[in-house]
Amino acid sequence: MLATLTQLDRTDYPSSLLEIPSPPEKLWVRGSWAPAGTKHLAVVGSRALTRYGKEACDMLISGLAGYPVSIVSGLALGADAAAHRAALKAGLHTLAIPGSGLNDDVISPRSNSDLAQEILASGGMLLSEQEPGEPSRPQYFPSRNRIMVGLADAILVIEAGDKSGTLITARLASEYNRDLLCVPHRIGDAHGFGSHLFIRLGAALVTEPLHILEALRIKPREGTDLALAGKLEGAEKTMYAVLVDPLPRDEAIRESRLSVGEALTALVSLELKGLIREEFGAWRRI
Repeated sequence: MLATLTQLDRTDYPSSLLEIPSPPEKLWVRGSWAPAGTKHLAVVGSRALTRYGKEACDMLISGLAGYPVSIVSGLALGADAAAHRAALKAGLHTLAIPGSGLNDDVISPRSNSDLAQEILASGGMLLSEQEPGEPSRPQYFPSRNRIMVGLADAILVIEAGDKSGTLITARLASEYNRDLLCVPHRIGDAHGFGSHLFIRLGAALVTEPLHILEALRIKPREGTDLALAGKLEGAEKTMYAVLVDPLPRDEAIRESRLSVGEALTALVSLELKGLIREEFGAWRRI
C-alpha cells in the first residue's frame, strides 16, 4: 500500500474545517498535507465534463503553476479527475476526497484508482471521513462535499447543469463564507446553467488564472504575464478580457465595443507587451 493510512481526530484538523457546522468526528488520511501557507482551491463540476470544460479547467489550473495553491476535489469522473490531473501536470499539490474509504480495494470510482496512486506518489493526499474499508455510497457524497468546501479558501465551478449535484456544493460556499468562482459558458449552453446562475447571484466570473489568484489573495510574481495582465487599464484591459478565446480582428473589435482606433491601438500595445499574438488569422493570448 502506497502511503500510510492515519486516523485524525479534531485536534489534528485544519482550522478551516473546524469552522463548518458539524465537522466530521474522525478523518482518515493517506499522504501529505500541503506546505504551511498554501491556499486551497476546491474544483467542482459535471461528471460528464464537456471538451470546453476540460480545456477551461486545464488552462486555469496550469496558470497556477509555481504558486502556493493546492487543488481539492472529489476524485470523481469528469471535472474532479480533470482538476487532479491538471494539478499533477502543473506540479501543484492536490487533495482528493473520494466518497468511500481509503483502502486500495474500495477507492471509488475504480477507474480512478491509478489516479489516486499518482496523487500519493506526487506528495498529495487522500482524505475521507468513512471507515477505511467502506465502499462508496450515494449518501456519502453530500457529506464529502461539505468537507471539500470546509477545507477550501475558494470554490471554482467549472460547469453544472440544472440538476447537477455541483449546485449543492456551490451553495455551501455561501453558507460557509467561502469565495465562489464560476467559469462562464455560451448563452443557452445547458452545461453553464449553474455558473450563470451563481454569477447572477454575485459569484466571481473567472476567465483566467489571475482571477483565481485575486480571489485567493496571492500576488502574481513580478515580471510574469499574469502580473502584467493584472496592471492593464482602459482599452488594453477591455481587449485582453475579450481575448479569453482566440478571435479574428474584426470580431475582437466588435466584442470589445471599443472604437476601431482604440481597439487597434490596444491590440498593438498588448502585442508589444508580449501578452497576445496574431496566429492563423486570430488574435490570442500567449
